[in-house]
Amino acid sequence: MQRIMHTMLRVGNVQRSIVFYTQVLNMRVLRTFEQPDENYSLIFLGYGDEADTAVLELTYNHGVREYDPGTGYGHIAIAVEDCYQACNDIRTNGGKITREPGLLNGSNEIIAFVTDPDGYQIELIQR
Repeated sequence: MQRIMHTMLRVGNVQRSIVFYTQVLNMRVLRTFEQPDENYSLIFLGYGDEADTAVLELTYNHGVREYDPGTGYGHIAIAVEDCYQACNDIRTNGGKITREPGLLNGSNEIIAFVTDPDGYQIELIQR
């Protein structure tokens, strides 16, 4: 069976990113993988088990504090029950909303965008 397993993002401050994804977006840390000899750490987060759902892999290269997301990267999309409530919760927990909830032009989908501490865009899609 083929499926998307994970999306990897390089982060400049692993603790700051874990706090954002667990406390602001309500993911949970599924597992960590430390490679001190290779100078990197991996943290896998998600809403469900890796065997069943796609997850997020945060890669921290020891000593690298900042990355440029580049022009090729788009965003991560997360399904939410209520986009308006999700944005209120994210804002309350210190997250930055960069596009308030509303209809996607030419569609009946309600979306919003939030930015993580490293500048990566996350789209919330009401389902």
